[in-house]
Amino acid sequence: MTTTPASRPSTVQRLRLPVLTAYLWVMTVLLGAIVLETLMVYPNVFADPPGSLGLTMEFLSVTGPSDFFPPLGFASWVLGAAAVLLCWRQRDARRWTLLSVVMIVCEGVASMLYFWPRNDIMFVEGLEVHSAEYLVQVAQEFETWHWASRMGFNVVAAVAAFLAFLAVYRAHVARRLPAAVPAAVAA
Repeated sequence: MTTTPASRPSTVQRLRLPVLTAYLWVMTVLLGAIVLETLMVYPNVFADPPGSLGLTMEFLSVTGPSDFFPPLGFASWVLGAAAVLLCWRQRDARRWTLLSVVMIVCEGVASMLYFWPRNDIMFVEGLEVHSAEYLVQVAQEFETWHWASRMGFNVVAAVAAFLAFLAVYRAHVARRLPAAVPAAVAA
């Protein structure tokens, strides 16, 4: 396919799809990790607090969610900001990209303000500082709000990132299609 200088895609158009693809990949990994944590790890962590919290600390002594989620969450914010900037002129993608980034930022802020302090209570301070009854209460609050906020924010963010990707990919294919159709018809 040959293109004339006037029909060449701009740098923004060339970067839009790969950056949005990277953002979608990070969002998909984050969603998968949250679902795995929720359905496989948390039932064990919160099975019988405070005893199960101590067992969790032994199991997660080498690495754990606090080593995985913050860097990946930060990557989602950086790639999301880049995706918003690159998708800004494409209205159908802009809305979905903005929604996705707003949701993942809300998830991150909720984690930092609500979940991280409760992680400290349950897994750092534990029974040395708090009563068993209080740890049970904090564990129940953590589980309840995890479903209501982290899961909800992550699902909406990942779905919106996917819909933004579809809009950008559709535009990418449409830009290439008019030049390819006459060549295919002539053959």
